[in-house]
Amino acid sequence: MRLLLVEDDNHVAAALSAVLARHGFDVTHARSGEEALQALVPEGAGFGVVLLDLGLPDQDGYEVCGKIRKRTSIPVIMVTARADVRSRIHGLNLGADDYVVKPYDTGELLARIHAVSRRTVADEAAAPGETALHLGPVRIELPTRQVSVDGSVVQLTRKEFDLLALLAQRPGVVFRREQIISEVWRTSWEGTGRTLEVHVASLRSKLRMPALIETVRGVGYRLVAPAA
Repeated sequence: MRLLLVEDDNHVAAALSAVLARHGFDVTHARSGEEALQALVPEGAGFGVVLLDLGLPDQDGYEVCGKIRKRTSIPVIMVTARADVRSRIHGLNLGADDYVVKPYDTGELLARIHAVSRRTVADEAAAPGETALHLGPVRIELPTRQVSVDGSVVQLTRKEFDLLALLAQRPGVVFRREQIISEVWRTSWEGTGRTLEVHVASLRSKLRMPALIETVRGVGYRLVAPAA
């Protein structure tokens, strides 16, 4: 897999590139936001994943993420020292597929890269023709992966859509956290639990329906179907 590493620190980039190369990745290193955007021309330039550090010298990493998402659907994993939930939600709202906080374990990073890439392959291979799901004012178009509330389209990331679609297929049923992580992230990696919480919070915010996804303490989540 070709991977675009966006990192302004040459020492960090060299060390990480060496690790990624040992695990079979063909790494291209971009040192700035502009260099990263140029590398993705045309049509994503064949990259499978973008590993995006937010502390870039020429422009904010969040801004770069937004520009990447307007150009391509390539999975983007943000890497940053900003650990607060608000920063994570902001990144997901801009289209990031995952969010890794420094300092991170290399094994965790590799697991997250493989998880987003596997999910992308599965999405592309999925057969069309399934029906839409209707949950009160919420409409989920499975073939086109489009979600709307009261007729207005809501922009969701790949993982946000997958999470919502999973819960929406069985309204009222409690999905265990482990089950959700296995289905949506295609991994059993324990560190994904925090990412799940952030995605749930982001969905509640984007849909402007905080009661839609209910937390079942100690178990997981369930979707509470709203009135039509």
